[in-house]
Amino acid sequence: MKSALQGLASRGVAFGHDLVMIPLAWLCAYWLRFNLGEIPSPMLEYGFWSLVLILPIQVGVFHLFGLYRGVWRFASLPDLVRIVKAVVVGVSLSLLAVFAWTRLEGVPRSVPILYAILLLAFLGGPRLAYRWIKDHRFRLRSGARVLIVGAGRGGEMLVRDMLRRAESAYQPIGFVDDEPTKWGKEIQGVRVLGSCARIPELVADLAIDVITLAVPSANPAGLRRLVDLCERSEVPFRMVPRLDALMAGQVSINQLREVSIEDLLGREPVSLDWAGIEAGLTGKAILVTGAGGSIGAELCRQIARLRPSALILLEHCEYNLYAVERELREQFPEVPCYPYLGDVVDRLAVQRLFAERRPAVVFHAAAYKHVPLLQTQLRAAVRNNVFGTRVVARAADTYGCSDFVLISSDKAVNPANVMGTTKRVAEIYCQNYAQQSRTRFITVRFGNVLGSAGSVVPLFKQQILAGGPVTVTHPQVERYFMTIPEACQLIMQAAVLGQGGEIFVLDMEKPVRISYLADQMIRLSGKVPGRDIEICYTGLRPGEKLQEELFHAGEELGRTANPKILLAQSRQVDWETLNRRLDVLELACGEYDLERIRDGLSWFVSDQGVDEVVPMASARQALAGIS
Repeated sequence: MKSALQGLASRGVAFGHDLVMIPLAWLCAYWLRFNLGEIPSPMLEYGFWSLVLILPIQVGVFHLFGLYRGVWRFASLPDLVRIVKAVVVGVSLSLLAVFAWTRLEGVPRSVPILYAILLLAFLGGPRLAYRWIKDHRFRLRSGARVLIVGAGRGGEMLVRDMLRRAESAYQPIGFVDDEPTKWGKEIQGVRVLGSCARIPELVADLAIDVITLAVPSANPAGLRRLVDLCERSEVPFRMVPRLDALMAGQVSINQLREVSIEDLLGREPVSLDWAGIEAGLTGKAILVTGAGGSIGAELCRQIARLRPSALILLEHCEYNLYAVERELREQFPEVPCYPYLGDVVDRLAVQRLFAERRPAVVFHAAAYKHVPLLQTQLRAAVRNNVFGTRVVARAADTYGCSDFVLISSDKAVNPANVMGTTKRVAEIYCQNYAQQSRTRFITVRFGNVLGSAGSVVPLFKQQILAGGPVTVTHPQVERYFMTIPEACQLIMQAAVLGQGGEIFVLDMEKPVRISYLADQMIRLSGKVPGRDIEICYTGLRPGEKLQEELFHAGEELGRTANPKILLAQSRQVDWETLNRRLDVLELACGEYDLERIRDGLSWFVSDQGVDEVVPMASARQALAGIS
């Protein structure tokens, strides 16, 4: 109610202003016609009488062209165009009316032209002056001095918002941009001072307090360079929202955020066949195992956007299942959601689920994945990662699922630990099951996921908040990284591309050194590595490698329709031999015979088994000393 009254009052003031400007412009036109001297009485009398017609006509035209729909505070070019149209039409109609009444007697020929020019100035000038005063009022007081990186649309919107806010505590001092054609130009009255390489110099010379990165479309490599320049300046820096917010016109000073490690380690977005993905998943019943985990939950979110006929969630952690179901029901109330609290190793429960819900597509994300922990949990790792996969895969075949997507890991390549070995066995089983079933069994392999539960990024964040030290196992250790949404998009793409038996791998470009990750996370928190927070090297943990791999040497690599997605052809194993080996391994798990479990698991990654890459001694060594 209050805002409505304020709007009504502001329109009343604007109307009153324009009502005064009409006769003022008309009489001033007479005054100019007579060289600012005395206006002859007959002429002046005719001028006053003409206003009887001119005033109502002009006011009616102003309303017709919407001069009072705009707000002076935000007067801009469209408002000026409206004023020009209203003045031209109003003056034309007024002259016709006066001509019809008096044949323009007492109206010199130059007066209408002068009147139109003056009226345009009297209407547009105060509006633009009012906005300029409002936008620049804060410059009369102090505020944080801001250097804006990027003189594009994002930077222009950000500066405009700073100037517009009377209460803003920020004062834009200048832009930097790597485009030479912009140097020396002004945007909203703020000068482009040079290239981004000048950031440290300008921060010192201009006493800059804050740097804002207005480059929402910058790729990760470019952003890393800018962050490095900002860090050398030793002042805080913030970033505007991503490109989608920019396109929606949502860039404002209130939306500035800290640069995240995901910004620096991400890659160019992978172009996906969304039409194919939608055609493959929309309208189908889809099961996600491990639905409460980092990957499983994000898969559920993205699948829900594709409008499946049913989304079935299988999760053994009660709270995680509760949380993801609640989120899905709130965000996607139109998607039927069926939560099941259970374990993928529970054959009876899994078969009951398939019989009741009849999923068409299965995304098998349920797995134990923590490398050091699983080194001492051999039996649990084998039961969950190997036989949980076997149980769900068999149910998918029995109940006629069209697609089964196994979510694997780069640690399954030449595995040096329990986690990688169990995931490799799951890969082997699904690759070969594809030859025996109408269900398409597809494997998706990728590296570390930023921000997933138990990953290094949340650990580093906790250690930084606690004041350090940040623990890194080895100065040379490297890992491939991808974001959770990116990983899930790859998984869904694989469900469309696969014909059965393949392994799909994202072209993950260069691996990231974990010491660099730790260093950047400390700096992004506003601390200095080695001075504020120490980085402590603890040595490789059991089962860890310095570098991970994405393919086995024996896997034949190929390209797919998507240049960013690679294909590894599977290697065939005699189906009876494979199942016999798995039966022996399952029996050893049932009898809790760790020695036989080690022996059975070693066969799959030995020169006498499937991979013919890791020698038997190395495979035994990788699994030795575990319980």
